[in-house]
Amino acid sequence: MTSYATRTIAFVCELFHPPQAPATEAVQRLHNRYFSQGNSPYSSFAVTPMGPVLSNPGMKPGAVSQAAFLPDRIQFREELGALTAEEFSQRVMRVAQDSSAERKLDNFAGQQVTIRTLVNPRKFEDAVSYMRDGLFGFGDMIDVFQQDPQIFGLRMVFPPSQASRSSNAVRIENYAQDSRTLYLENQSTSGPMSAETGFDSIEGNVMEAYSFLVEKASSFVQAFDIKLDE
Repeated sequence: MTSYATRTIAFVCELFHPPQAPATEAVQRLHNRYFSQGNSPYSSFAVTPMGPVLSNPGMKPGAVSQAAFLPDRIQFREELGALTAEEFSQRVMRVAQDSSAERKLDNFAGQQVTIRTLVNPRKFEDAVSYMRDGLFGFGDMIDVFQQDPQIFGLRMVFPPSQASRSSNAVRIENYAQDSRTLYLENQSTSGPMSAETGFDSIEGNVMEAYSFLVEKASSFVQAFDIKLDE
């Protein structure tokens, strides 16, 4: 189990469905119903060129909180916000179920969840040194390029297994915006789901993607975070 303090900077979930005409009226009805109930997950409704969007105003530069109803998917984005993984997964589940009922949408062809988080190595002076010497162990082999790359990165793809129906594509690299920080990302892809059998897996898939990143991928990173003379 990792002991890193992860700082998750983005939750993204896309639910793919057969192409449909713009769902403007259905999404507006949903928005109005949420407000009449007094517990709306989003404060604003807008019609945009890409489709109707439910959103919350950003509290800081770059922050995004929205659900966009595109022709072939519902796209949820929470970036640089305060939601936990549990809160995001519950929001996705609630809006997916309610909007599907409004639109008479009976199935989703698949689900893709992307989680992005940051960690700081403890035994290296910066993230480049961790990637170059701790994770890869390149040493002076990198000298053939006569310069260090700006970004060192690793990508691993894990197919579905008996333990999980989802595939996971993990990225680990030094974070260009902060020399001390590592950037970790997991993009998890799951198969079809239908209203007939229940959309319960939507919430679980988000949490599984999050756990794969902040537990398994972070533990992998931590295993190489050691002094080179140990």
